[in-house]
Amino acid sequence: MKDNTTDMTVGNPVRHILLFALPALVGNLFQQVYNLADSIIVGRFVGADALAAVGSTASITFMFFALCNGIGNGGGIIASQFYGAHDEEHVKSCIVNTGFIMLIVPLLFGTIGFISAPALLALLSTPAEILPDAAMYVRFMCVGLLFVSLYNYLAAMLRALGDSKSPLYFLILSTVINVVLDVVLVYFFKQGIKGVAVATIVSQFTAAVSCAVYARRTNAYFRLTRSDFVIRAQMVNKILRLGVPMSLQFALIAVSSMALQRFVNSYGTVAVAAFTATNRIEQLIHQPYQTLGASLSAFCGQNYGAKKYDRVTAGYRKGLLIMLVLSTAMLLIMQFLGRGITSLFVSDRQVIDMGTMGLKTTSVFYVALGLIYVVRGVLTGMGDAFFALFNGIIEVIGRFTVPILVTKYLGLGEFGIWLSSGIVWIISGGTAWLRYVTYGKRKL
Repeated sequence: MKDNTTDMTVGNPVRHILLFALPALVGNLFQQVYNLADSIIVGRFVGADALAAVGSTASITFMFFALCNGIGNGGGIIASQFYGAHDEEHVKSCIVNTGFIMLIVPLLFGTIGFISAPALLALLSTPAEILPDAAMYVRFMCVGLLFVSLYNYLAAMLRALGDSKSPLYFLILSTVINVVLDVVLVYFFKQGIKGVAVATIVSQFTAAVSCAVYARRTNAYFRLTRSDFVIRAQMVNKILRLGVPMSLQFALIAVSSMALQRFVNSYGTVAVAAFTATNRIEQLIHQPYQTLGASLSAFCGQNYGAKKYDRVTAGYRKGLLIMLVLSTAMLLIMQFLGRGITSLFVSDRQVIDMGTMGLKTTSVFYVALGLIYVVRGVLTGMGDAFFALFNGIIEVIGRFTVPILVTKYLGLGEFGIWLSSGIVWIISGGTAWLRYVTYGKRKL
């Protein structure tokens, strides 16, 4: 079975990592255009309060997305290891059993999120004037949770088999649909936040369905027959043992983001709007690191499954080098162009000033952020489930303690909001590196 897959156990490691990462990066950037389009259109056409309402939901929606997508990503790592070992039967079994899990989990968490949205937002001290719109937006996102999860599951499986190009095609299509519907529903039909939410759901549905159809037609591993649809307890257990810790890690990161959001909310609507703008920008900043980490997961997963441990080490070292180049480039962009980028979202001078300050502050810490993704990618490719959960716990502790220290006890105010993010990245990046040194090297 060779069609539309890539065997990364042979050939130049850097070439494999970059050729895999570049299409995935473009795809992730297009996915972030969803959020950027929502924010720019809401901020410009509806107002700063509406932008704050959408932004105040980010940590909550991310938590529910993370609980689902971590399992899909875990299944992808298992599939990459079986693919590296040339075990075709177990690759198909992993696709089927992960898919079964990814139908149940989003329905469960989507229902929980829909019901609990107002309570969760109140827990975050969301300003009263934006609470109704924020709750409505969360509920719409919970309705679309199944489509987001199914697309990300399919993309994870395709990438595990070395195909990072196919998911890109459907993200481009769905992004175009999203932006067009945003403009039509918000600008022409005056649907406000509701219009943005509907546009996002339609786009996510398009990405999921089109990716599923294409995968079946072009990838031999997705040409499943009735005999392949067998739920195997051993495979489900294997997927959950890696996927659940990854889900919990992402969920803990979301909880830590909710803790920071609570601090931001206490500083009022201007701070919430500025934080929303910088958050949307930094979601883009995360994408090169995220795709590099995903590329390393696939590369290291295949080679670890094939027992080519020297190539896993080479992937780690080359990944660090690529990350340093990326971090330097993005630091310069934020230092010199941060104000212009922030002004894309709003015209309010106070919001722009605060957002520019935030970008210049966090950009100094991009190397620490990149280190997290590089090490996480290598270790998850090796099947290290413990690290994913442990790293999430470390970040939660940091998010709860560091903001209090720098904003309250050190009296740094709004500046401390963004400084605390950088400090937490240093803590998480340092613990990730220690995990690789003390555990990863011993497994190679």
